[in-house]
Amino acid sequence: MGIKRRGRAVNRLAYITLFPLLCLSPSALAFDVTINGVEDEVRGNIKAYLENLEAGEYTPRRLENEVKQRAAEAMRPYGYYEPSINVSLGEEGSEATLEIDPGPQVTIEILAIQLEGDAREDPPFIEAVDNFPLQEGDALRHSPWDSLRNQLSGLALERGYFDSQFSDRRMEVRPYQQSARLYMTFASGSRYQFGDVAINGSHIEPERLQNLRTFVTGEPYRAEAIAQYNQRLAETGWFRSVAVRPRLASARELVVTSPPRGEGTWWQEATPERERRAYVSRAALQSVMSISHRDDQLLPIDVNVEPADRHQFEVGVGYATDIGPRLQFGWQQPWINRFGHSLNHDLYISAPEQRFSGRYRLPLDDPRRDSYQLQYGLKNLDNNDTRSLEATIEVARRWQFDNDWVQSVYLRTTYDDFTQGGDAQKVLIYYPGVQWSRTRTRQQRFPTWGDRQQFSVEYSDTAWGSDAQFLRVTGDTEWIRMLGQNNRFIGGISVGAIETDDFDPVPPSLRFFAGGDNSVRGYSYESLSPRNDEGRLRGGQQLLATSVEYQRRVTGNWWGATFVDSGDAFDNWGPNDLKTGAGLGVRWVSPVGPIRLDVAHPFDHEDAWRLHFSIGPEF
Repeated sequence: MGIKRRGRAVNRLAYITLFPLLCLSPSALAFDVTINGVEDEVRGNIKAYLENLEAGEYTPRRLENEVKQRAAEAMRPYGYYEPSINVSLGEEGSEATLEIDPGPQVTIEILAIQLEGDAREDPPFIEAVDNFPLQEGDALRHSPWDSLRNQLSGLALERGYFDSQFSDRRMEVRPYQQSARLYMTFASGSRYQFGDVAINGSHIEPERLQNLRTFVTGEPYRAEAIAQYNQRLAETGWFRSVAVRPRLASARELVVTSPPRGEGTWWQEATPERERRAYVSRAALQSVMSISHRDDQLLPIDVNVEPADRHQFEVGVGYATDIGPRLQFGWQQPWINRFGHSLNHDLYISAPEQRFSGRYRLPLDDPRRDSYQLQYGLKNLDNNDTRSLEATIEVARRWQFDNDWVQSVYLRTTYDDFTQGGDAQKVLIYYPGVQWSRTRTRQQRFPTWGDRQQFSVEYSDTAWGSDAQFLRVTGDTEWIRMLGQNNRFIGGISVGAIETDDFDPVPPSLRFFAGGDNSVRGYSYESLSPRNDEGRLRGGQQLLATSVEYQRRVTGNWWGATFVDSGDAFDNWGPNDLKTGAGLGVRWVSPVGPIRLDVAHPFDHEDAWRLHFSIGPEF
């Protein structure tokens, strides 16, 4: 019992003794240094060398010597090898003042950099050597020398010099002569070429994957081409994982970090961790003995892929003041056969609109960019003065160019049983069209930069059995730009026009309406258009809508917004006055995307205000 009491007393005494130390802030334990006599760059490096110095672990004498040693080491990369350093310690030993006389700076007496092997004729290597910033007679600095060494090593890996080495790499410094001699000889050996490609684990025809190659057999090796091939395979959507690697025979890959079970474990446990060496198994040694020098420089490429899930499902729930709650269900099949054909279906449900659509895609030689597509859909719409049941089938040829523009040429067939503004029609129309579009963004969840353009032309004629004759042209653009980190600007314009002698058979899906969350805020969804004699919406033959918005970060992911929207749908160009709304809003960048809340006032209604709420990025 007495022992327990004594133990408690000792613990209490230790706690009381250590309590003042536990209360000390980190800044109270920091080693504060004042440095005089050297330039900013050198001074900063000395501070970096002394940053983690624990002054309390040294006696004053040892601390002074440690500071001198570290400061001298920090000055050598800048050519100062014989500085005079005087250290004055504070009374508590937690601060020091360094008075430094840097002394003479070492200069370069001899600079010899040579390339051997195929790298002598390789422009990136020649450029790296030519751009070396130091010359004979310059003050010695270690950083450019180390950078050149790393640059040549990196280029060797990037460009296929897998047998390269530095046959000579020396920095001879003579402080007593204030001179340095630098020698570097990079022996690259021969450059490897791309060999045959071996594809493993693919469920798609190998020829389809070979068409995506960014290199040909016998071409000089480039790591960039490997990365591009890997990216192209991933972009097809056919695979869950993709790994493209050159097949290198390396003894390093045969080294294991621990011995096999039963092969001398007692000494391994007795050896300190820092003194242990890699252990090579008997099987590895036999493999090393069997490796022979390659007679050629062709490097085989291994492609290992894992098929993507054949059926993928996605469910989305959202809300907007225009349409209320909405539900979306997606069923994607990224591949349905060995040729890489895909099939996607989407079901969309909201109060005014219910839509089911599908797309069958037949990829061509470049499955990422070129394809034939068969699209079909069924849509029911009941909104304002529009009642429509529409069925559509479309066959399209799609190209995506290197500049990110997408061109689509299509032939669409639409059957629409609709009533617009009290006028009922049943029409079957056939119309070809062409569309060009491009969307570019940075940071998908909340773009800090981006733009979107779209332009399309469609034509229908009764000459081939269509119930309506028209020429329809649409175009829109939208952009996002940042000024600094806290100012975001959004602007856009949309135009459209229909040229026809008989507007009545044109279905509502091709007519123009304005107003709503993504159009002219302050007005309800698609409430702006010409009206018939009974005052009902009939849709317009032309459209013009513009928007300008400024957002300012308030704090973190919260932004404030102010905006002005203007536009209308009409039957003749140059309306007397466009409808204009303006207001204020709040943006919150949530994990699922930005949530937008706006209060807008339409200028043609003095006391009217409208609330707009939506989830998702602008485009």
